[in-house]
Amino acid sequence: MAYHIKEQLHALAEEDYRKFTSALIPNVTNILGVRLPELRNLAKPIAKGDWRDYLHHAESDYFEEIMLEGMVIGLIKAEPNELLRRIADFVPKIDNWSVCDSFCIGLKMTKNNKAAVWDFIQPYLASTKTYEIRFGVVMLLTYFIEEVYIHHLFELLDQTDRSSYYVQMAVAWAVSICYIKLPEQTQAYLEDNKLDDFTYNKALSKITESYRIDPETKNSIRSMKRKKRV
Repeated sequence: MAYHIKEQLHALAEEDYRKFTSALIPNVTNILGVRLPELRNLAKPIAKGDWRDYLHHAESDYFEEIMLEGMVIGLIKAEPNELLRRIADFVPKIDNWSVCDSFCIGLKMTKNNKAAVWDFIQPYLASTKTYEIRFGVVMLLTYFIEEVYIHHLFELLDQTDRSSYYVQMAVAWAVSICYIKLPEQTQAYLEDNKLDDFTYNKALSKITESYRIDPETKNSIRSMKRKKRV
């Protein structure tokens, strides 16, 4: 099955799209150039068929193979414990922001298993590995920006290892979505947090980029920017 999938991916590859994608994802050199809708079209029948056999034999030579595997995991129907095992097996394959974010957005099973997934992502948020942490942060911003989780979420963002640019950007993104969904709680967090200056200022910038924030509030947010320390 894996060889057949490789053939399909090669047939769907577009050189111009490969160049476009490669420019967006630095340091990833195994991109074929297959568009995401095409990958989703491949993932759907796999998820409805013998997906366990597919996952057992899935190859990771190309960016698209890894992306496809993540999409399949997001679509399969199985018990929560098995799904979490499949997710845990996949996370070590994440080596770029695109696969990470697409994978997280596809894990819709989280909506019906909040408590279990919340516990599941805690070790990733405490990790020192860039894409393990980003996985945890993107899961937070995708599924857990709610009253019941928000204060714990802020504590976790404060505690993350933000030595990596891709973690900093994910945390900034998370804070901006928090502000859009829960502005009062997030305003209080912005006034008292442990974020590094880069992440904090980037979060403010992302908030002001949102069309859902009114001009007066944007000006207020801009005034909170930390000045570069000498």
